[in-house]
Amino acid sequence: MQRAAQEHWRPSCDLKAIQLRAEMLAVIRAFFYQRSVLEVETPLLCHATGTDPQLDFFSTAYHHVPGIKKSKNFFLQTSPEFAMKRLLAAGSGCIFQICKAFRNGESGRFHNPEFSILEWYRVGFTLPQLMDEVAELIVEILPGSCKVNDIQKISYVELFEQITGLNPLVFCQQSYSLYASNNSISDAITLCGKDHSMWLDFIFSYKIQPVLNDQSLYMVYGYPVIQSSLARINKDNSAIADRFEVFINGIEIGNGFFELADASEQEQRFDQENKSRAQRQLLQVDKDKLFLDALRSGLPNCSGIAIGLDRLLMIVANADTLNEVITFPFDRA
Repeated sequence: MQRAAQEHWRPSCDLKAIQLRAEMLAVIRAFFYQRSVLEVETPLLCHATGTDPQLDFFSTAYHHVPGIKKSKNFFLQTSPEFAMKRLLAAGSGCIFQICKAFRNGESGRFHNPEFSILEWYRVGFTLPQLMDEVAELIVEILPGSCKVNDIQKISYVELFEQITGLNPLVFCQQSYSLYASNNSISDAITLCGKDHSMWLDFIFSYKIQPVLNDQSLYMVYGYPVIQSSLARINKDNSAIADRFEVFINGIEIGNGFFELADASEQEQRFDQENKSRAQRQLLQVDKDKLFLDALRSGLPNCSGIAIGLDRLLMIVANADTLNEVITFPFDRA
């Protein structure tokens, strides 16, 4: 036991994983430089954070705010999204960033409270154009040993109905509960209650995502509006939003939007999310006024995505857990 404790100072991953990370980052930067996408850096400690009730955050008190006697709370960002969109509104053009992000309460095989993220925005891109670019980048990153055999684009509604027989756009608690009872996920009945969004997350995570486990690169698009805080509503179907997620071997690695640019609608969504936070007895979050001001000034039409780099590296390294590709995970940080 004493030797094990002494060895705890060592990184949890081996040198090969460290080298693979460096190579992956070099490929990513070359990919975007070739396309004239500007690399940027934004603050990770900010005055505000997102209101999404699905995400918990870290906050800290800053004690020396000029002109204010009491301390002020600042937040470690769950994503650099708001600050990057402020740059877009200021005329930056297409941008990308590789940085750390932070989510409280998330630790496990696919989660670490501090993680590496790649986020980029393409001005003038439709969502299908961004999906194509995501596929190009991932194919370039993956080594020959784990190349994807196929790229499959499928709608969320079609996939959900195909696997579960349920309509994800119309909530029927009785039907959802019966499905849960008959498919070994009866815990969902108590945990999700009357919350449609929680039901969708639970069923997708336990019954749909595991099916996406072959050597294909899956892009699932057209998520229900209730699960798309920052995406535009689809112009042809107001029940879905222009959002997609990326899966490899059953692992979710990316989340992309055709970005919402309407400040009033965005503020209404923030208010609705805070109502949901109150119902779940979660902390209320002040709306990011700087971000809303940027939207009011004019966000260009753009699509953007965040990719979890640690999860992507797991696939590149053929690893089973994040601990195999992170030098010092949460328990050793």
